[in-house]
Amino acid sequence: MPQLSFEEGVAVAQPDQHPAGKAGTLTVSADEFSALEERVLRAVNLVKRERLARTAAEDRAAQAESRLAEETESAKKLSSEIDSLRAEREAVRQRVEKLLAQLDALEA
Repeated sequence: MPQLSFEEGVAVAQPDQHPAGKAGTLTVSADEFSALEERVLRAVNLVKRERLARTAAEDRAAQAESRLAEETESAKKLSSEIDSLRAEREAVRQRVEKLLAQLDALEA
């Protein structure tokens, strides 16, 4: 693989010593190198932002799961309380019906 050296702002490939005696050259202009450097920096910044966004999203998801667990427990308690109140209401309704039946029996 050719090795790069920098001469006057230009990357120039130094030929490798191949057994067959062939040497490859690679010349990159300063503008091309700067453009490549800029693309790499943008990619690095994008990865950093995405990692931060992922961490924030994971934190929000953990908080939401915690709240969901709390709300689920609260919903279970409320459901149990509703069932208890319905049973109590039914018992009161039956007692009132008995009292009304006794009043009807007195009037007859």
